[in-house]
Amino acid sequence: QVQLVESGGGSALAGGSLKLSCAASGSSFNTYCMAWFRQAPGKEREGVADINTYGAPSYADSVKGRFTISKENAAETTLYLQMNSLKPEDTGMYYCAATYAIYGCPTGRRPDNFDYWGRGTQVTVSS
Repeated sequence: QVQLVESGGGSALAGGSLKLSCAASGSSFNTYCMAWFRQAPGKEREGVADINTYGAPSYADSVKGRFTISKENAAETTLYLQMNSLKPEDTGMYYCAATYAIYGCPTGRRPDNFDYWGRGTQVTVSS
């Protein structure tokens, strides 16, 4: 059973940076697709970025060039999301998610394709 715990959220001004972390217990990430999702009040949960077992990242268009997803290399038990050039529309609850996927992440970065979730960490960006 995979357990995920996010940390690193907080408040930032537009143009600033935050780095989120996701610590996994029960497994390492080497056989899982890992992803970050976010959900703003009144909106659906959306996929922000994912990274497959080979370390290849993929990003939503809205964050491409600003956010970087990565895994801690040695033990592969920590997932990161470096967020730069933050915008107010980046505000929301950010969730770490995982699904067993040896050969690649599910297409489309949809929430129902992921089996394990953290409780989330709040990110608030003000202008």
